[in-house]
Amino acid sequence: MKEMYPKNGHVILHVDMNSFYASVEMAYDPALKGKPLAIAGNPEERRGIIVTCSYEARKFGVKTTMPLWEAKKLCPDLIIMRPNFDRYRTASSVMFDILRQYSELVEPVSIDEGYVDITDSYPYGSPIEIAKSVQERILDQLDLPCSIGVAPNKFLAKMASDMKKPMGITILRKRDVPIVLWPLDAEEMHGVGKKTAEKLNTIGIKTIGELANAEEMQLKALLGINGIRLKERANGNDKRTVDPDSVYDFKSIGNSTTLPRDVSNQRELYEIIGKLAGQVAARMRRKKVVAANIGITIRYKDRKTITRSKKLLNTVRNEKEISVAARELFGKHWNGDSVRLLGVTATDLLVEDSAVKQLDLFSYEEDAKKEPLHNTMSKLREKYGTNIIESAGGYLNQQTKPGNDTSFNKDFLHQKKQRDHLEKKQKD
Repeated sequence: MKEMYPKNGHVILHVDMNSFYASVEMAYDPALKGKPLAIAGNPEERRGIIVTCSYEARKFGVKTTMPLWEAKKLCPDLIIMRPNFDRYRTASSVMFDILRQYSELVEPVSIDEGYVDITDSYPYGSPIEIAKSVQERILDQLDLPCSIGVAPNKFLAKMASDMKKPMGITILRKRDVPIVLWPLDAEEMHGVGKKTAEKLNTIGIKTIGELANAEEMQLKALLGINGIRLKERANGNDKRTVDPDSVYDFKSIGNSTTLPRDVSNQRELYEIIGKLAGQVAARMRRKKVVAANIGITIRYKDRKTITRSKKLLNTVRNEKEISVAARELFGKHWNGDSVRLLGVTATDLLVEDSAVKQLDLFSYEEDAKKEPLHNTMSKLREKYGTNIIESAGGYLNQQTKPGNDTSFNKDFLHQKKQRDHLEKKQKD
């Protein structure tokens, strides 16, 4: 498959979840499927606005940021729900876990979209085969639709993913830019908002093609350095790399796992929590962050799911600290019934250097013992750079092949598969 990839360039996917919040609610409650659904901040108030809506609602003209009263006028049967951000964050975390099984270079840019550099992922197939596999797995395991753009850089991948929704896959090569992008209105270009488009209009630029061929000095005078950047993008150029350590990662890092069978043995459950804590700690090390809050997810054999979290006195970063906090939470909230899924999540993340530890009497003594080591490491980092020394655990980044259950995966919103199985059984 290596011959399907460029020798010098990159292959980047932009994965964009379709009507994410509404799709998660429909996957969670299949009775909502096929109905006009909107997620709104305050359904009780007419002044509330639409956060997102299903494609069925969009057919009536309902749009994001539209006032509720106007949406209800356009679609009297519109179902309105409050957002459930814990549910969305869980689904988002799993989606990104799936992407990371194809490449280490995954950059989340929001809760429902991200970039994946698959340049070195040829063992998993051609670029289009990987895109199809990603799309099918997200739909199969999460019951969520997504659109994917395949391109040589981030800008073109983003533009491509917007071209076919829902459930589209679009390839956009640099040679396609004059034919596909240039005829479009400038406002349709990623990075050009309404106000920027209005400014461009004042100098006679209405299309992406006109922006691509505009005078650089005139653009710089109008928009500053951003004007030059936009011209580059309009010509299909974008040198930005996919950064797995980007600032955004929806302020949480979590891992979940579906158990192969119902488990009620406390020791076995604690061992699983320990493994999950290790996975979370490894990702935190890569991000160079610490957590001020630890949460757990418990799904029982009867499908009932609970999520509990605890604000910590001191930030945590290593496997032992996260495991201790998670096991304590589990012991407090587990009702003794058989468990089918477990999850551990670190939230309220802080960059390591900015975290301030509130020492108590017990942690003070432990930290004091480590102080000479910390001082030595700090001096080495000052002299040779921040990456000269990492903890041994930082290198224990086990690779997972696509298809393995690494987090919520196939158990997330599993009602769909159970329902399909029952329907098939009834027909037989």
